[in-house]
Amino acid sequence: MKLSELVKERYTTKAFDPSFSLTADQLEEIKTLLQYCPSSTNSQPWHFFITGTKEGKERIAKAAAGRYEVNVPKITNASHVILFCSRSYIDDAYLESLLENEEHNGRFTGADSKKLQRGTRLFYTDMHRFELRDVQHWIEKQTYIALGTLLLGAGMLGIDACPMEGFDPVIMSRELNLREKGLTASVIVALGRHAETDYNRKLPKSRLPQEFIITELV
Repeated sequence: MKLSELVKERYTTKAFDPSFSLTADQLEEIKTLLQYCPSSTNSQPWHFFITGTKEGKERIAKAAAGRYEVNVPKITNASHVILFCSRSYIDDAYLESLLENEEHNGRFTGADSKKLQRGTRLFYTDMHRFELRDVQHWIEKQTYIALGTLLLGAGMLGIDACPMEGFDPVIMSRELNLREKGLTASVIVALGRHAETDYNRKLPKSRLPQEFIITELV
């Protein structure tokens, strides 16, 4: 299937079949998609909590109680749920750990290339930390790149998905000790197979026309 055909067919699943479970191979594919997501300056400022157990999904669902309760069955009936978290900050120790990991993976041809990577990443990170002072926003933008990668990849794997921002981040942080881990909760993604009761599956997709959203410069 062409990628252009896939994006026309995939959709946000509103109801999941609780009898369906991802295979071990599918779950490994999902993990690989998350591991290899692109990010600005290869900063990788994220962490992913994945669960396929009843207990784990119930812990995530606690944050969807009350005003967000419409999302509870999406979480509990899905095969697996992923909580996308963003780092609360990027400090110099984390930047050095990235550099050492890149060196371990053979990214540098010598001391000069390592120095260049350190300087380039530090330039952009410091710009957001100290000049623009929007580092948390910048970090979360990288997390949403990972979200897009996952949604497209899940579609390629034939897995239905539902991204959700509707949850209480304070409850989620308390449940998973996110503050102590230096993380903030960004978005939940439920994965599985749609239920026959999923109304959204039967509706036509609606997108703005290309001439409205795209300008070709000459």
